[in-house]
Amino acid sequence: MDNTLKIVAGLFTVVLLVCVLFFALPKEPAPTPLLLTDSSVQGNVTVFFFYGEECPHCHNVMPFIHNLSKKYPEVNFQILETWHNETNNALSKLLNQKLAIQNPGVPEVIVVGNNTPLIGDRNIPEYLEVVILEQLKKKQ
Repeated sequence: MDNTLKIVAGLFTVVLLVCVLFFALPKEPAPTPLLLTDSSVQGNVTVFFFYGEECPHCHNVMPFIHNLSKKYPEVNFQILETWHNETNNALSKLLNQKLAIQNPGVPEVIVVGNNTPLIGDRNIPEYLEVVILEQLKKKQ
């Protein structure tokens, strides 16, 4: 019985070490697309779509975003995952801070030039195309 206890303790130690290493080692962030400054988007409309990889609401909105990006090829869509990418998360926080949004969430869309972000899988499909069309009119 003493040997069985040693084996179980050894296996537990190995499993514990593997878990610690798995959670302690930094994960490689997903590549971040080149972000545009305000001066480089003149004559262009930029849409930031922030999502979380495991967010079911984000996955509901994703096909809509992809369809709009095909429908409006002149619009610069930046699709940015924020739950696992610190750079994208920082950009999301910065833009929300500039717009004085207290409790943003995902999915979220921010259209450059528009001061009202769209948050959630109801608001984005309902209002985003209208906002894009308004911004395209302003750029003409």
